[in-house]
Amino acid sequence: MGENTQHQSVRKRRVFYIPGYDPIHPRRYRELYRKEGAAQAEISGYEMALAPKMAGAGPFGWHATGRFQGVESEADFEVLIWSDIVKDSMDQGIFATYVQLLRTAWIYIGSGALARLMKLRKGPVIAALYPVVFLLTQLVFALLVAWGVGALLVLVLPWWSKVFGLLVVPPILKWFQRHDGKFFAYYLMHDYAYSASTRGANPEALEARMTQFKERIAEALQSDCDEVLVVGHSSGAHLAVSVLSDLIRENRLPKEGPKLAFLSLGQVVPMVSFLSDSYRLRGDLAFLCQREDITWVDVTAPGDGCAFALCDPVSVTGVAPESGKKWPLVVSAAFTLTLAPERWKELRWRFFRLHFQYLCAFDKPGHYDYFQITAGPLTLAERYEGRSPSKSRIEKPVNKFTKIAP
Repeated sequence: MGENTQHQSVRKRRVFYIPGYDPIHPRRYRELYRKEGAAQAEISGYEMALAPKMAGAGPFGWHATGRFQGVESEADFEVLIWSDIVKDSMDQGIFATYVQLLRTAWIYIGSGALARLMKLRKGPVIAALYPVVFLLTQLVFALLVAWGVGALLVLVLPWWSKVFGLLVVPPILKWFQRHDGKFFAYYLMHDYAYSASTRGANPEALEARMTQFKERIAEALQSDCDEVLVVGHSSGAHLAVSVLSDLIRENRLPKEGPKLAFLSLGQVVPMVSFLSDSYRLRGDLAFLCQREDITWVDVTAPGDGCAFALCDPVSVTGVAPESGKKWPLVVSAAFTLTLAPERWKELRWRFFRLHFQYLCAFDKPGHYDYFQITAGPLTLAERYEGRSPSKSRIEKPVNKFTKIAP
């Protein structure tokens, strides 16, 4: 459904963006929105402008105004920050990271979660295995160099001097760690280890932060805006599920107030919900999928190898109620159709860049236009009204652990 001058239900919107497991300063999201929003506006023929955040709009955000086919609307954005928690969890030495590797592999493989995840999408499972393989490759390479150095030493020194070859192992591993911005092995290892360390339960620090997120959203629901839109990207999607579930359970939605909407992008929910102790998340999925007081649209794309594309996070987790569910509406961003052939060719092997494509401009956006959704004059419900879910979505429950929190 496209915007036109005959209809406008949103003049003011509050948008809360929950990032994935990302240690980078939230400034990058503002700059990404500025750059890609301008590109999408030029492609689609509308106008957009950014300004500093409104007073009291949290620690980091921005204000966007748009003119869409003659209709003006505005949105205040706030990034719900947990990058400091991510940084703390990544503050691991080399030895500790290899211990994480062993523990995380044991939890996913030993519990059978990895095998069941493979039945959904191989892409994100390969992404999960990549840091394990690459870190072990680094270690083997360092040991081979150590063996070579030791072999040279015994040519001129006593036989026992070969043990000194091991001295080259730490600096080699340290070099790989310093250059992880190119390899992403340590980053991904810490990412998967974060959830695995508690077998899917939320650490205390994260739960406390999620409570703060809930309060910020609850405050916005008392404002004079027309829609409160929560956007959860990657790991941020499952955080949003729990935050919104808590908010609704506590009856924090005003009877007369803004519409509440949830847009999950590039979600990796099964990586957490398939773990044994993820009772909280599974319960929240079962709760949120039935609510009439929220709109939940889940957007992924098969071209995103880091996401569980078109996998209904409720159904595949095995917690869809027998009586049926209302959400999420699972739709595809269809990168192969919405990106120009030359652009798709340029991006198709840049896996991490593609994982952020949902926040970027599309050459042929179709139903999914991040900037019209977040700053345009229609609610999320109106934009997707009457739209059928993707025919190629995956709904078969394959999770072994289906117990939920009481």
